[in-house]
Amino acid sequence: MSRRLAFREDGTFTIVQFTDLHWKDGQEEDQRTRALMEQVLDTERPDLAVFTGDVIYTGEVAPGEPECESPEQAFREAVASVEERGIPWAFVFGNHDTEQRITREELMQVVLQHRHTVSEPGPNHLPGSNYALQVADREGNSAVNLYFLDSGSYSTNPNVGGYDWIRREQIHWLAAESDRLNDGKDGSKLPALAFFHIPLPEYKEVWDTRICYGHKQEQVCSPVLNSGMFAALLEMGDVIGTFCGHDHINDYMGNLYGISLCYGRASGHNTYGKEGFPRGARLIRLTEGRPGFETWLRLEDGTPIMEQPAHHPENGQ
Repeated sequence: MSRRLAFREDGTFTIVQFTDLHWKDGQEEDQRTRALMEQVLDTERPDLAVFTGDVIYTGEVAPGEPECESPEQAFREAVASVEERGIPWAFVFGNHDTEQRITREELMQVVLQHRHTVSEPGPNHLPGSNYALQVADREGNSAVNLYFLDSGSYSTNPNVGGYDWIRREQIHWLAAESDRLNDGKDGSKLPALAFFHIPLPEYKEVWDTRICYGHKQEQVCSPVLNSGMFAALLEMGDVIGTFCGHDHINDYMGNLYGISLCYGRASGHNTYGKEGFPRGARLIRLTEGRPGFETWLRLEDGTPIMEQPAHHPENGQ
């Protein structure tokens, strides 16, 4: 059931980003993930939750590890803590959500059965699910646009290995959607945020060339092919921040040519992590009439991380 998103009376709108839950079977590790989400939700009380992919894990597992026997049930369990609190939530696909036992079309039908989701299937001619949502100001006028893009799974081109990329037709749709949502406005555009699972190649560029804040503890697992998504965002001129997951022990953010490229903080326990690097969630707060956004992390033990360590590329740190 679609619900209207709007700034609060105090002029704020807060988003929590959960990423890479890798929910499988509801056993111990998944329950630790649920406890994390409940703690974050009850502390932060967000206006919107966004799941940036790999909500469930349907891929191959090592001998003796639990499998995701019922993707439908796993997904319902994974989003239950948000759904039970009546918080609107949005979803984008990751590369592990539909590896086997379920298709993207079938999983989207499961998503749409939930009362509080604001996710949409998006245009049929595009791969996966791609859609836009609007946040209204306190007077009921559109104030912020939110873009949700399917970054795919794995390359289907025999000449290109590795992960998939956001396709040309998706980029064309996004640019047209930006024009449509800003039609008739005095030349200026409403600020926008974009959410997807697999990082763009520019996530490596921003770490290598700009001051960033946070941790990079594994390589940026972006597609080997650069499809021009970031250039399109620059040309659109409305997106001020992008948010992805995929790389579980990276959580940094940096600004490249005026766009903040941000990782979430991996939230799931049923997958790899790093000792001493606790799971958590990223929070994003927009304030009506104020440019940009605030962002911080909330860890599973309740600790807020308001400032992260700075990485200076010239020092090789």
